[in-house]
Amino acid sequence: MAKSNLAPKKPDSRAAPEPLQGIRGGAAHAPLELDRLIHERMRLAIVSALAVNHSLSFNELKRLLETTDGNLSVHARKLEEADYIVCTKSFEGRVPRTEYRLSAAGRKALERYLEHMEALIRSTRER
Repeated sequence: MAKSNLAPKKPDSRAAPEPLQGIRGGAAHAPLELDRLIHERMRLAIVSALAVNHSLSFNELKRLLETTDGNLSVHARKLEEADYIVCTKSFEGRVPRTEYRLSAAGRKALERYLEHMEALIRSTRER
């Protein structure tokens, strides 16, 4: 019985591996350069919500993002510590009110993040 020449060839383990392809469009290292502070889902949601609203109260953000008090507090504090958002506390009568707004640094960080993501998407689709 003769062997067929059409049988698939086994890869030659001695052959040089194919070079890895980087991401084109100036985003070769984009995944590594993403702002990890914003990249987290809840923090991205907070920053995005504040980018399209002048300001939001704690309860408005909590309702909009469908999250818990603790979760929102933890993530908002991280963004506040990075100066991405500004937190203002006041009273409405006897009721405490916490309000957040996006800072200039936060808006710039969000724009950089979106540009990175757009570059990744563009270069991935070009292949």
